[in-house]
Amino acid sequence: MSEKNHDGKRTARERLAVEREKQKAADKRRRTLIVGASIVCVLGLAAVIGVIAANAGKKGGEKAGPVVAPSGAQGKDSLAVPVGKDNARSTLTIWEDVRCPACQAFEVAYRPTLHQLADSGKLRIQYHLVRLIDGNLHGTGSLRGANAAACAQDAGKFREYHDVLYANQPKETDDAFADNAKLIELAGKVPGLDTPAFQKCVKDGTHDSWVDKSHKAFQRGGFTGTPTVLLNGKNIYEDQTMTPAKLKQMVEAADRG
Repeated sequence: MSEKNHDGKRTARERLAVEREKQKAADKRRRTLIVGASIVCVLGLAAVIGVIAANAGKKGGEKAGPVVAPSGAQGKDSLAVPVGKDNARSTLTIWEDVRCPACQAFEVAYRPTLHQLADSGKLRIQYHLVRLIDGNLHGTGSLRGANAAACAQDAGKFREYHDVLYANQPKETDDAFADNAKLIELAGKVPGLDTPAFQKCVKDGTHDSWVDKSHKAFQRGGFTGTPTVLLNGKNIYEDQTMTPAKLKQMVEAADRG
């Protein structure tokens, strides 16, 4: 082997080692934020994303129809479901998939703090629902669950039903949320939600196209996994020291001005 070829191979190995270290650092950031979670719901390669997008509407019983945003939806194209007061000084934007175990881990760790901050008027939360797991593992549980959550928003019961979905989330490989009957059954855990109007909204897939539009916005945003959590526009995945207590301190500091 010539000295030139030897040096070239050594340089290639060094570049590969650097890339591996970068990937390890990125994975560590995700694991730090999602307390106790060992799984991060991530997008595949660009080619896979293209296949998922191309197959949208062709598999899993999707319907191509008008985009119907749930009642009170906010933001660009009305893709955000708001929780909390509009005049709160801080906004937490959460991109999530109701079928994603890492999203459930985030909910378990942060939910009490988010409820407290929202109820005190210090934090507004904007939920964006996507269907990442449907594309990665196939099925329609992400879509059906997100549509049902939007139907709950129509009834003014989004937060309560949102919490019920995560408390009863099936295993990632179990597409149980694809069953509308299951979603309606879970609505029975929220007082006043299981009504004929809610049932019709779930069965008709009233907000299916809205969920698909939200998912496309997620892809265009360049996000790589769920949950993606932004505090006042800043991705807090970048802070390896983030905890519910630290998030609370940041929001309360902003509230004090």
